[in-house]
Amino acid sequence: MKACINNGIDNLYLVDEKLRGKRLGLVTGPTGVSRDLQSTIDILNEKYNLTCLFSAEHGIRGNAQAGDKVGTSIDGRTGLPVCSLYGQTRHAAEDALSQVDTVVFDMQDVGLRFYTYLYTLTNMMEDCAKYKIPLIVLDHINPLSGIKLEGTMLDERFSSFVGKYALPTRYAMTIGEFASYINSEKSIACDLTVCPCSGWKRDMYYDDTDLIWIQPSPNMPTIETALCYTGSCMFEGTNLSEGRGTTKPFEIIGAPWLNAYEVIEHMQSYNIEGVKFRETYFNPTFSKYAGQVCCGVQLHITNRDVFESFKTSLLMLDFIRKNYNEFEFLEIRSRKTIELLLGTDAIFRDDFEPLPFIESEKKKLDIFKKEAQKYLIYS
Repeated sequence: MKACINNGIDNLYLVDEKLRGKRLGLVTGPTGVSRDLQSTIDILNEKYNLTCLFSAEHGIRGNAQAGDKVGTSIDGRTGLPVCSLYGQTRHAAEDALSQVDTVVFDMQDVGLRFYTYLYTLTNMMEDCAKYKIPLIVLDHINPLSGIKLEGTMLDERFSSFVGKYALPTRYAMTIGEFASYINSEKSIACDLTVCPCSGWKRDMYYDDTDLIWIQPSPNMPTIETALCYTGSCMFEGTNLSEGRGTTKPFEIIGAPWLNAYEVIEHMQSYNIEGVKFRETYFNPTFSKYAGQVCCGVQLHITNRDVFESFKTSLLMLDFIRKNYNEFEFLEIRSRKTIELLLGTDAIFRDDFEPLPFIESEKKKLDIFKKEAQKYLIYS
């Protein structure tokens, strides 16, 4: 029996007094829906005075691919202005905020540090603090559960829009808990309210609930994708395809020059639990190696409770970079993309070894877990 869950949008009665009679701005996207799939835009537009929409990466209706700039526009369904938070600037324009008394945020993230929705939210928190506008987060459950932490603690010298704060890669908080944590720990001083979920327990994954999965972004079709993405996102910082342009993004890693059989043989030597590796061939329709046949490794999760996604991908990456002359790290604006995704430059040190590095990062994750405890809403 799947657990019956309400996200924040389904518990609007808890914040009704803060919404009624106010001019509302709404930051949302395709995942902003109630449990019966009614759009948050439509709900707020019918019940309250919705005056302005704000769009994050991928657009208000999910019509933009990863990294595509989102322009200011008019929403065709409601006729409301849509102000971009993922264009020339990633902060709300002062004239847009002058049209609202309260801002509402309703977006599903995936519980991973490099999801840009997190920083759209914190940027809006900063804007609201500056102009003394209350902000209400309609909370969503963490689809990867709220217990297990993985990866690195970001060194804020490598802060970017795919990792702004010192957080674990997989940080085991809901987006509402995250907002409360950042608001306090970074002294943003936003007048913040979190409208909570109900029925969710921290050990629940998304598919343990009766909620319908809606892709949080174009390349996040399933829970398995998100689990693999915990680690395989790092391949975005390399000239290996991370499977964009296929039906299995982040579950397959490859390139025309890769010997997948050799990689799999090496990975099997670690006896990693919860995952099996399979040689596969794929032809991306866009992104890296579009129109070229790639030889790759597909990750098949067999036990998500023990699967260590970050460890798996880092071991694979380390083996490939040391054994293939074709391998390259990519750069963006003169910075190594891998440093932004990992939140550290440790991988470029002469003495870097994956397993000791992961163990050293786990100590940092344990410290974070204790610090974050007081911001957790759910048991």
